[in-house]
Amino acid sequence: MKLSKAVAIILVVLFIDQASKIYIKLNYTLTSSSSDAIVDWGKFKLLFYENAGAAWGMEIPGDYGKLILVVFRVFAVFGIGYWLVSSIKMNGHKILILCISLIFAGALGNIIDSIFYGVIFSGSYHGAIATAFPETSGYADLGYGHVVDMLYFPLFEGNWPEWIPLVGGEQFKFFNAIFNVADSAITIGVMLLILFSKKAFPDAKKPN
Repeated sequence: MKLSKAVAIILVVLFIDQASKIYIKLNYTLTSSSSDAIVDWGKFKLLFYENAGAAWGMEIPGDYGKLILVVFRVFAVFGIGYWLVSSIKMNGHKILILCISLIFAGALGNIIDSIFYGVIFSGSYHGAIATAFPETSGYADLGYGHVVDMLYFPLFEGNWPEWIPLVGGEQFKFFNAIFNVADSAITIGVMLLILFSKKAFPDAKKPN
């Protein structure tokens, strides 16, 4: 796969990701629970949630925890970008290039939120819709923005069997994470790498 095709994949994912986030940000208030969904189709719900940390809302404590996370993400994106360009130069399999492109686009999409959204938008609150480029200032300094999440797929729920240690008898819900298009791109890229690992990483001793 050529670099131009990889760039096209990245740009398409970035456009869908950022367009969906900006639309949600500028048209809806934060949702307090799944019962307060913007769209509720049972197994699919559209919510508005802002994540100040990493996956599943995890945060690094301290005044500079958020900045450390952003710097780590930036270095990760540069590393993934280098991996992508190197794989293309080495005529890597198209599955490998596709997967790296999806992962790169997803990581970059969430970094845009973290770095710029705090400066570009006013704060989103329950009952208050954000505005772009407010007259005073944004809701956070550069690098301290929140990632916009909106997709929720509670496919099924139930209770763990009593015999399972620690969680026996407790309720569970699958899939319970709220995510976005960027997260989906990363997940799809990683899953495809695992499923097609033999094609993505062929044995160098064997002819292609």
